Amino acid sequence: MIISEIVPMDDHVLFVQAEDGASGLFDVKPFLPAEAFEALREHAEFVSVRNGGYFIEWPCGADLSADTVEAHLLPVPQEVAQKLAKRRPNIERGPQCQTSAT
Repeated sequence: MIISEIVPMDDHVLFVQAEDGASGLFDVKPFLPAEAFEALREHAEFVSVRNGGYFIEWPCGADLSADTVEAHLLPVPQEVAQKLAKRRPNIERGPQCQTSAT
């Protein structure tokens, strides 16, 4: 997976869209107890996420591979997809997750 877009959401969740059109939500909370991710507990640090294509990273040095992100993607609920579509017109509406059943 190559990540094309990342949108920080509430509650330490990222909306992630891949170049192939797949998208989903990635919950960072399970990683926060690890020392490397401790700084992400602060909202300002969490929302400063950067897209590296094959990884995501934060200024504090924390990073995750696209493979890790892809393995933990959750479907995007319809109400979240609609909210994102209003904020960012290039994000398609509706749940789209490579790992979800259709």
